[in-house]
Amino acid sequence: MKFLLLIYTAEKNAPQPGTPELDAQMAAYGTFTQELMGSGKMVSGEALLPVATAKSARLRNGEALVTTGPFAETAEQLAGYYAVDCETIDDAVAWALKIPGAAEGCVEVRPVMEM
Repeated sequence: MKFLLLIYTAEKNAPQPGTPELDAQMAAYGTFTQELMGSGKMVSGEALLPVATAKSARLRNGEALVTTGPFAETAEQLAGYYAVDCETIDDAVAWALKIPGAAEGCVEVRPVMEM
């Protein structure tokens, strides 16, 4: 069964580019990604640019409403994801807990609807 591991973090508290903290975080993500790939459970994964680069699109009564920024103002923002293929949600949660961002933020584990 496929699951999305959605990584949420508070961007305002995230390590900044060019700092040793970001270098260490990126190395930890690289190690995790290699472990996940080696397990054969990784389907895909990507980091996302900051929410300031996003646009939210809605269609209401045939009218396009496009705003700059995230869908909702929240303390934590979606920073990236991994798509995994695991036997159970408990297996997917075990992988989610290994994601470096789980130590400061939250990783939501969502089953993918198979069509």
